Amino acid sequence: MTRSNHQPDAKLDLVLERIVDVPRELVWIAWTTPEHVKKWFTPAPWTTVDCEIDLRPGGIFRTVMRSPEGQEFPNVGCYLEVIANEKLVWTNVLGPGYRPCNQPSKVACDAISFTAVISLEPHGNGTKYTALVIHGDEEGRKKHEELGFHDGWGKALDQLVALVKKM
Repeated sequence: MTRSNHQPDAKLDLVLERIVDVPRELVWIAWTTPEHVKKWFTPAPWTTVDCEIDLRPGGIFRTVMRSPEGQEFPNVGCYLEVIANEKLVWTNVLGPGYRPCNQPSKVACDAISFTAVISLEPHGNGTKYTALVIHGDEEGRKKHEELGFHDGWGKALDQLVALVKKM
């Protein structure tokens, strides 16, 4: 099996890397089970009110986030690579079945196009967690960073860890 091995580019990519004190198998379950994703994926006070996962390359990764004011934001993506307990790669540039998201009115694609690579490595009794978010241009990376990438993805990871510790 050929595995992707993207090297981050500081001009185009954002990285969140942490050691968390929970096993990677439980982090994987939290990332790949819709009922769990709904509990941690969106940093509070936002919520994730719906999630659909077809965990295979070409399968759907769909979430609906709700703002504190009640506005809903659907997000549709496509899994590109799935290696149990190790790596999860998905993009919002493609919809299910690798269909390009070129009709935003019909397919809810994010305003910022990216591909996310979630890598999980064993680290003692915990996990080395790396979220690499690959953007197509510097403008997209900058916008994502300004919208609070590190804070938002960091809070979501904290929520994931708290959930996993209750499992």
